[in-house]
Amino acid sequence: MPKKLKTMLSLYNTLSKQKETFKSLNPGKVGMYSCGPTVYGDIHIGNLRAYVLSDTVRRYLEQIGFEVRLIKNITDVGHLTEDDVAQGDSGEDKIEKKALAEKKTPEEIARFYEERFKEVEKEMNIIPAHFFPRATAHVPQMIKIVEGLIEKGFAYEKNGNVFFDVTKFEEYGKLSGNTLENLKVGARLEEHPDKKNPWDFALWLKAPEDHLMKWQSPWSVGYPGWHIECSAMSTEYLGNTIDIHTGGEDNIFPHHEAEIAQTECYTGKQFVRFWLHTRHLLVDGKKMSKSKGNLFTLEDIKGKGFSAMDMRLLLLSSHYRSQMDFSFESLEQARKNFQRINDFVLNLEDVASRNTASAEVFNTSTYQEKFESAMDDDLNTPLALAVTYELVTEVNKKIADNSLSSDDAKKILTLWKRINSVFGFVLSQQAEIPAEIKKLVSEREQARLEKDFKKSDKLRTLIEEKGYILEDTKDGQKIKLAN
Repeated sequence: MPKKLKTMLSLYNTLSKQKETFKSLNPGKVGMYSCGPTVYGDIHIGNLRAYVLSDTVRRYLEQIGFEVRLIKNITDVGHLTEDDVAQGDSGEDKIEKKALAEKKTPEEIARFYEERFKEVEKEMNIIPAHFFPRATAHVPQMIKIVEGLIEKGFAYEKNGNVFFDVTKFEEYGKLSGNTLENLKVGARLEEHPDKKNPWDFALWLKAPEDHLMKWQSPWSVGYPGWHIECSAMSTEYLGNTIDIHTGGEDNIFPHHEAEIAQTECYTGKQFVRFWLHTRHLLVDGKKMSKSKGNLFTLEDIKGKGFSAMDMRLLLLSSHYRSQMDFSFESLEQARKNFQRINDFVLNLEDVASRNTASAEVFNTSTYQEKFESAMDDDLNTPLALAVTYELVTEVNKKIADNSLSSDDAKKILTLWKRINSVFGFVLSQQAEIPAEIKKLVSEREQARLEKDFKKSDKLRTLIEEKGYILEDTKDGQKIKLAN
């Protein structure tokens, strides 16, 4: 089907706190930035939720005709251990801490976990970003922005440290609601002796002598603050104004709030037009943590017998703005749903390969309209999946009573490919059945014809023990590889 640019897509903008009709800055083109990983360890399934969101946004935008340029950064310096809990300007660099623990260099740690991250994205069938800029490769760009902020009076230097003065940006807090008034009455903020105000945040920090990652700057030998990195890399590759910026809700404050402040003060232009954030993923109703033993990676999921596609379907089964409660029971249901979809496609391909006719004509346009209506409503993937399950049910009934023509099967497969270009599922192909199994199937068919049901049941059990599923249909026996 030819691509046709649509403008009916509505997205919930964290900035405006409401749904808005999406319109890109440059007609037909979308600049998109996704906060990537801090590469000091394996990403967990909560991180995956944010990356599947950005992938879904990109896939749907491309399907409806936009040309998307996606940048996903690699944070390999400057993310301190206190950054996630406060306006942190102290604590150890997460990568350095890991490097010291494993007796490796920070670069060895960063490159190792960067590759692990990309392998996980590949397994999850997340389309690679157009570029994965590393923070360590963009320190000159960061220094340039910091210099500009000092010149314009939005930042100040003391004792080799540079901080952004949030009192100089009247709109500070417009994303998170953490305005200066709210911060003054109780937000937990990290004190630093060189700050004018406790809520100011670091742009550049002077490095202690034993700090491993440090660069020369006009103010000191030091390293950049975590927030300035994304501003430097996003403007370098997408310009001063981005159409869409995605991330998890834990990034809203202080990280994304700081990005807005420093970037808009430096460029004088709106930084991001649409902010999209995923809600937290809980595990059995509790926040993930290593101490609770409920922090799972994709490897953990696979170790329990599930696939990356089971996980992908589960993540799409909950709306990205709804808090999601993960359990292995819900993952088991996702596995069953994925197998149902897989079987549906294999059965369709089987019908499409025959030369069959039917007096009935299957209407695919209704399902396409329902699917697009769901996606246009703030990427409502649970509803889009419900439409898909409805399609599967109706088609399976028609296949069962032999009322689906091969031409209609081909039309439905075309619709499925369009739907799946958004879902991004990698389906199992029909495996080649070994001669030994085919022989057992033939023997069982003969036993059934001879009404030797004891032998027939014994052969079915033997076939299943060898890892195959046998189905008796109106068209005869069907054999497929079990998952």
